[in-house]
Amino acid sequence: MTVADWYADFADRQARGSSPAYERLSRAVATDDELLALLATVPPAKRQPNLLFAVVRLLGGPVGDVAAFRSYVLDRWEAVERELRTRATQTNEIGRSALLLPVLAALPQPLALLELGASAGLNLYPDRYAYRYGDVTVGSAGPVVTCEATGLTPPSRLPGVVWRAGIDLNPLDVTSAGDRAWLEALIWPEHDARRERLRAAAALVAADPPRLVRGDLVEALPGLLAAAPPDATPVVFHTSVLYQLPAERREAFLSLVRSLPVRWISIEDPEVVPFDGLPDPPAGGPHKNVLALDGKPLAWAEAHGRSLAWFGDPG
Repeated sequence: MTVADWYADFADRQARGSSPAYERLSRAVATDDELLALLATVPPAKRQPNLLFAVVRLLGGPVGDVAAFRSYVLDRWEAVERELRTRATQTNEIGRSALLLPVLAALPQPLALLELGASAGLNLYPDRYAYRYGDVTVGSAGPVVTCEATGLTPPSRLPGVVWRAGIDLNPLDVTSAGDRAWLEALIWPEHDARRERLRAAAALVAADPPRLVRGDLVEALPGLLAAAPPDATPVVFHTSVLYQLPAERREAFLSLVRSLPVRWISIEDPEVVPFDGLPDPPAGGPHKNVLALDGKPLAWAEAHGRSLAWFGDPG
């Protein structure tokens, strides 16, 4: 896939129906030879749309107007390039906890959670948030996450978590003003409710930070997992992370996690973690990822946690 194709695909499958601003920008970049030439000067992983747009927002640049955005990037490319090379997409969207909750609540309790690509670790606290699935509310404290769920009965309880840890190449610290600014820049411009939830979750996590390890997820996983308490169910999970890994590293991880004595939850693009015999995804709306437990697909899930369409065994 060329960089132009990447931006056009992002507009069609990710931004459309979710962020008009990012859809407009993506389509514009996809046909702009000058911007594409600049992006070609940075490593392939640093050319992705969400990273470029977040960097411009972090620097105070405009994303609501295509012409202003283009001028900003061209005029300040040195600063934009510097941030592109040092930053990574680390969206810490607690809405994804609403996708995890039905699986986590059904596992043998208590749980030891280990997140891969944890960013600041906000999704390591699914027991501290409240959830609204239609008319059903689960939990009564913390930020409220709303998810449109079909095909399943929402859980009646929150999971019991006794240990939480995460791995990231560049863990973020919610007590750092700079790291919080980057987390907010990664939230799409129209998503005000997500921004407010992020701030509430960051305050909650800052009062009781998780253990976050800097490292490669394949190399660091076995050692960190060994520190989990033996009387808890070990759960390794990741959401929209594996697309950032080169194909050979992704395969190394999949081979490793399948060999470990853990419950494994993945929420990834079906082109990244493929499955045979998937039903058609729900029509309309943003592109859907697949929620799976131990390699068994269970549901279609919107990447930011706004919807969950269950098709697997309810048990």
